[in-house]
Amino acid sequence: MDDLLVRAARGERTERPPVWMMRQAGRHIPEYREIREEYSFLDAIKTPAVAEEITLLPWEYYRPDGLVMFSDILTVLEPLGFSYHIESGVGPVVENPVEGPADADRSMGDVREELDYVGALLRRLTESVGDETTIIGFAGGPFTLASYAVAGEPSRTHRPLRALRARNPDAFRALLDSFAEVVREYLRFQIDNGADVLQLFDTYAGELTTADYREFLLPLHQRILDGLDVPTIIFVRRMNGRLDLLEASGADAVSLDWTVDMATAREQLGEVPVQGNLDPTALYGDTDAVREQTREIIEAAGPEGHILNLGHGVHRDTPVDSVEAFVETAKEWQWDG
Repeated sequence: MDDLLVRAARGERTERPPVWMMRQAGRHIPEYREIREEYSFLDAIKTPAVAEEITLLPWEYYRPDGLVMFSDILTVLEPLGFSYHIESGVGPVVENPVEGPADADRSMGDVREELDYVGALLRRLTESVGDETTIIGFAGGPFTLASYAVAGEPSRTHRPLRALRARNPDAFRALLDSFAEVVREYLRFQIDNGADVLQLFDTYAGELTTADYREFLLPLHQRILDGLDVPTIIFVRRMNGRLDLLEASGADAVSLDWTVDMATAREQLGEVPVQGNLDPTALYGDTDAVREQTREIIEAAGPEGHILNLGHGVHRDTPVDSVEAFVETAKEWQWDG
């Protein structure tokens, strides 16, 4: 297999941009909704045969250049002793959130044993389509995971975790350090089970001040990503103007949200590979508009080290025709030379 996505993540020139989408196996595909009528979200991700079926749905529809495993960033809560469930209308709810500073320093259980269902999924994907496309694994980043663990549920402002930072920086550091260790082990486990590329989603970390990000979080990103022997991608929202912090993480490629101008990012990051970054809501437009905006991003990114993706996950009510237009625009592209 000529692994287009791996080559782009390493900064190589490719004949066209490889393409995949964050959350591509999700609710915008009708068959996904049918499967979820039979299985809860947690049952689906913890049943390897079902998770494989869902992961393969975009392959059947679009043939993207990468298949991201169907899972969730919160799986790594389990080896740290947290329990969680998905509550309709709310989202993930942590049943035993961090109670205070003394509860912040967590011991890690056996990641490979407790999350073996993820390993089983990756092994199944490697067996079924591993010779045809790139298998993408992922994990949440320390700040994002800690936000859930402290607030107990999704937080728009992440105030509970930011307040912990202000009141007890040592506890804040200890909690993030615990998550960094479990994520580091989890990503190595994914490589051992067949992941070709890994993405670290510290989506909410952009809520930190630049000084706090540099002091508390950047060393953890560097520790997590150091020494991984597959290409890595880092994604943090709201980092426009602070892309140097993502470059310093040690990730092979930087994933851009839709607020970042692609040409500007290229100028700031130099030869660092980039991923992105069509606004997911652009896919609500007609297919001609989708194709035009996609072409503009490809042109701005250039032929070296660009993975085409959205600036965040695909929305649940996105038309399939628009997604198809997005993917096909990349597949029809041909760089001269």
